[in-house]
Amino acid sequence: MWNPALDFTESCTGTLVGWHRAFCLRLTAGRGTACQPGRMLALKEGGRTTGVAYRLPEATLEDELTLLWKREMITGCYLPSWCKLTLDDGRTVNALVFIMDPRHPLYESDTSVQVIAPLIAAASGPLGTNAQYLFSLDQELRKLGMCDNSLDELVERVRNLLGGETLPQFV
Repeated sequence: MWNPALDFTESCTGTLVGWHRAFCLRLTAGRGTACQPGRMLALKEGGRTTGVAYRLPEATLEDELTLLWKREMITGCYLPSWCKLTLDDGRTVNALVFIMDPRHPLYESDTSVQVIAPLIAAASGPLGTNAQYLFSLDQELRKLGMCDNSLDELVERVRNLLGGETLPQFV
């Protein structure tokens, strides 16, 4: 959400029923390493989540989808699916959604704060720290007016593990 890395013509917040955000993807590249893995968000079955839907431009649709596919499917950890989204403006749309494959070797079932907070606080890689990823997500959700109580608890726990410091946010 905070860095979609897409050329889009429209964005709209909305709700996806049947799936929720969870730090269930072991992060061994980017903001983690094989020796010091972090955790990344993915969609996990159950509940509901809020997020942002992006409309891609017709003129560059194939190029944008190719880039998106390369980025999201590099590890093969997602099950790309068409899902019905209810947008906050009242529209219902079908959207391509990347759902975590629980059979994938990078899938982690334990997403409790006690387990993932120390991992996120310690992990870093060539794209920065895993904590920066968490804090940037939290900042974007707040900007969009989206509440996520489990994320609030995780942010607080990671900040405490880092000695209360706030890391610089990405733009």
